[in-house]
Amino acid sequence: MRKKNYKGRCEKRSLSKCTEICRTFDVIQYAYADILQNDRNITEIRCNVPLDSSELGEYTTDFVCVKADGGLMVRECVNRNYLTKPMTVKLLDLSKIYWLQHGVTDWGIVTNEE
Repeated sequence: MRKKNYKGRCEKRSLSKCTEICRTFDVIQYAYADILQNDRNITEIRCNVPLDSSELGEYTTDFVCVKADGGLMVRECVNRNYLTKPMTVKLLDLSKIYWLQHGVTDWGIVTNEE
């Protein structure tokens, strides 16, 4: 999860399952985009999808994917060191609640190895 107009380092690349240019902002996002690209159960990948109504400001979800069965899967990429920080927890909760309200039950967090 990132601010909508995040100004950090960005890598742009084309993925066959992504209709737009996929923008990744860290190693976790970059690596997970490769995993999604190679997953046969994923038919479409959307990167950095805006959350419409956020009480904390304008934020985006890292990955929203369409599965082969037509369902949606949402993943947020977070560095393991930030999982205990109050703001990170608040943002992840916000994302989870937002997607549950939109009928998405396959929501998860992707972290780096330790």
